[in-house]
Formats: sequence, structure tokens, C-alpha cells
Amino acid sequence: MKAAVIGCNGYIGKHLSLFLQQQGWEVYGYGKKPTCDLNISGYTSLDIQLKSDFDRFDTQVDYVFYFSGITGTAAAYNTYENYIDVNEKGLLHLLNKVRTASQKPRIVFPSSRLVYKGVANTLLSEDAEKEFKTIYALNKWFGEQVVQQFSNYFDVPFSIFRICVPYGNLFADSYSYGTIGFFLTKAKAGEPITLFGEGEPKRTFTHVEDICLQIYHALSKEGSVNNTLNISGETFSLKEVAEQIAAKYSVTVEFKDWPKMDASLESGDTIFDGSRISQLIQKPLKNSFQTWLQSI
Repeated sequence: MKAAVIGCNGYIGKHLSLFLQQQGWEVYGYGKKPTCDLNISGYTSLDIQLKSDFDRFDTQVDYVFYFSGITGTAAAYNTYENYIDVNEKGLLHLLNKVRTASQKPRIVFPSSRLVYKGVANTLLSEDAEKEFKTIYALNKWFGEQVVQQFSNYFDVPFSIFRICVPYGNLFADSYSYGTIGFFLTKAKAGEPITLFGEGEPKRTFTHVEDICLQIYHALSKEGSVNNTLNISGETFSLKEVAEQIAAKYSVTVEFKDWPKMDASLESGDTIFDGSRISQLIQKPLKNSFQTWLQSI
């Protein structure tokens, strides 16, 4: 199999590139940096904001993993042009290139928990009610809708994987992305971990290796073609995770009142129903949060 990974220097894109290469795939990376962080089959520097840069994109692959983008919440209101140019126009540049290919590769698009309306203590299936509280959430929903449109109108196949909270690392260091990364940075520095409110919101946490495994195995199943799948994982409240990390590093967890903006942006519980992907691939999670935390 041949795969193009756009965003191969990013957190999940880098892990996917390594993982696919370990499975014997030919992996061709694309990113804005002049060089690639990995030793892969080939690397091309490409700015997804520039339509002309996609003249250098080779469509002769089986899959295109679009894992490039800008994340964030309130920050997007100050730099909204970048969020639109990178997260929306960049994807359209790719799709416009792929739709004219003689053999169209499948687009693999990562979406987010932030497209869901959070519901307390409730598993959210792929068809659960949606709500968009941030520009980034709208970017992700735009991405989901536009890859479906290109499938309907131009026969470009796709698979969408919604990811809740990733953590862990398969490389030399123990850095974790996002929520867990923030907690670890504080704890390792000997500082208290801070949470808003009482840390009650619940999330589905998935080790990055399990994200790669689920995507890889699901892609080989017919049920993943032109379909949307939640990545499965383990459910914890933010408080539970923070307290476990704090205990390991002998720091405390402190609680602060919600700032007005953050309270408005908070989604509440986003607990994934992973039954669709679990039934498709029938493979248990390889990693658990507690085991991973003990190992770092």
C-alpha cells in the first residue's frame, strides 16, 4: 500500500507515518517544514494554504491522510484567517487536486469531539446531536461535509475518524498532546495542575498507538468506506486524570473558577460510543491509561 500523509510532522500525522511504515506501507510525507522528522519513502515541502503547491502533490497513492491543521479555541477569534486558510481552504486544495486523478485515493480525515453537543454521562454515537462552539469545531464540521460532497459529486472515497482526547508517544520522549501534555508539563515542573470548576467534564482518552491501530485496521474493512467512525478509548473525568498524574509526580490539583469565555466554550461531557468501530475491527485496546502512566 502507498500512503500520502499531509502533516507528517504533526503529533498524530507523525505517529501514523511511523506506524504505517512499520506495517510495510510506502509512506510519502508532506509538510510545511523544509525537512521531515522521519526517515520515510519520500518527503515534499508543501504549504497547504497555496493551491499552486499542490502541483507537487502526487495522487498515485492508495490513501491520503489529511492530518494538517491548526487547533485551538478562543485564539481563533483573533486569527480566524489562518483557521479558514489552513483548515478549510487547504483541504479544498487537496480535494480539487484529487478529484481529477485517474485513480482517486481515499481521503482519511480526522475530526474532533468538538463537533458533538456534550451530554452528561451519555455515550455519543456518530449520529448524536451536533453543536459548534468554536471556529475550530466549525472547521472540522466543514471538513466532514466537504469530503462527503466530493464523494457524492466526484466519486472521491473517504473515511472520517472522530478523535476525542489523544495521549502518549511512540518516540523517544514522553510528550503527550493537548490535555495530557498540559497536565504532564505542570506536574513534571513540580507545579500544581489547575482545573476549572471541579474538573467534572468527562472525555474519552485514547493512546496514540490505539488511534493508529484502529484507523489502520478499519481502513481494510468495507464498512469504513464513505463512513464516519468514533475512535474508541477509556472514559475519565478531567479530575480523575489530573489526580492520577499529580499523584505520580507528588503535586497537587487546584481548582479555579471558570472564566466567562472558557465556561461558554466548554462542551461538557463528550464520551464516545465506540461500538461502530469496535464491531468493525473487533480488536481490544492495546493500551490503558493507568499502565501508560506507570511506564513513563
